[in-house]
Amino acid sequence: MRKATFVFLLIIGSLLLFNNTVYGRSKKKRKIKKLFKHSQIVNDHFTGFALYDLDEKKMIYELNADKYFIPASNTKLFTFYTCLKMLGDSIPALRYELRHDSLVFWGTGDPSFLHSDLKGINGLNFLKQSNKTLYYSATGYANNFYGTGWAWDDYNDYYQAEITGLPLEDNVALLYADHDGNLQVKPAYLKRFLNSDASYHPAKFTVKRDFFSNNFIYPVMPLPPNFRQEIPWRTSTGLTLALLRDTLKKPVWATDLPLSSDAKTIYDTNADSVYRRMLQPSDNFIAEQLLLTCSSLKFNTLNTDSVINYAKAHLLNDLPDAPQWVDGSGLSRMNLFTPRSIIALLCKIKDEVKDEQLLHSMMPAGGATGTLKNAYKTDNGQAFIWAKTGSLSNNYNQSGYLVTRKGKRLAFSFMNNNFTRPVKEVRDEMVRIMTYIHEEF
Repeated sequence: MRKATFVFLLIIGSLLLFNNTVYGRSKKKRKIKKLFKHSQIVNDHFTGFALYDLDEKKMIYELNADKYFIPASNTKLFTFYTCLKMLGDSIPALRYELRHDSLVFWGTGDPSFLHSDLKGINGLNFLKQSNKTLYYSATGYANNFYGTGWAWDDYNDYYQAEITGLPLEDNVALLYADHDGNLQVKPAYLKRFLNSDASYHPAKFTVKRDFFSNNFIYPVMPLPPNFRQEIPWRTSTGLTLALLRDTLKKPVWATDLPLSSDAKTIYDTNADSVYRRMLQPSDNFIAEQLLLTCSSLKFNTLNTDSVINYAKAHLLNDLPDAPQWVDGSGLSRMNLFTPRSIIALLCKIKDEVKDEQLLHSMMPAGGATGTLKNAYKTDNGQAFIWAKTGSLSNNYNQSGYLVTRKGKRLAFSFMNNNFTRPVKEVRDEMVRIMTYIHEEF
């Protein structure tokens, strides 16, 4: 009798616990639904949202989560995961082969090679220390200098550097005022292409590059003392050779030899450092070049499309909705992902990295680092949200991880497309909603 009573009470207790859990989850869902229903801002454009409990492995709330959105730089999360699966702990800098008295080398797409922040120099030092005659082969790069669907009229803007097999110094020229008030350019080799133009009349002092060449012009007007501008240069094998010669202070010759199956590899920068630089300031150049690096290792060629197709077929074939993915950075409006697929991707990233602290350290942190530094406030000095932002005209998104005050670990994707109001208003509303979830859940 006592045993039967115990079993009965156990069943009743389990049912009550289950009902309380279901009720609690339903209550949370209603609260979030109310947040969105009464928000004037997120209801005047196309909004998608998905919130997922990482511990219980259950979706908490979805709004248009199965609809496709332009992700902008949320695309870098797809690039990030692909690199986690295909690259090791260091980024390959160069492939090379010794042939008698010659050293033939090929680029791997390595974005850290002489990068202004990452400063990858292993490949450079290897070439410097060689006593062989140096030959650079540009064969193997199979794409255009821009990604699919990029806006050509952004060519003069820092965020749209051209894509190459062997990038140098971010593929971006730095124009700046020196201490004497003169206009300078880095790399200094490009100064020969810098000229004033009396017919150029911008509203303020700014430098403009010719679309088809590396002719840079500036107006005849006073140079601001703190002037600084970054402009992508026009890439070519000839310019790559010239910059290598200027940097190495030794001859470098061109060859069209295909990549040898016996080629060896020189490794450069720690991969986590490169991922952190890609994700926190949302570096388009690094994202694009990293896909080429994956291609170099996997296919012995430099082809973005090959890597994306491979990733979709073998790494991302279990996402809820097939991604339309065309570039590494998200500059293209042809990229289309659903919020629920991004949630699935965030789970895959977390499982691949395995170290939550390391993962958070690579992402922008609300109130602390990267593109979310000024968006959120910390909670008693501690960040509670780590997410990738994505911004294009009329589009703003955030996707990443959140920890609530109660210690709940959540993943979310919050996407806003086709709005006409100022982006700050949309971003502030997103911050209000995500902060509420942090405080109340």
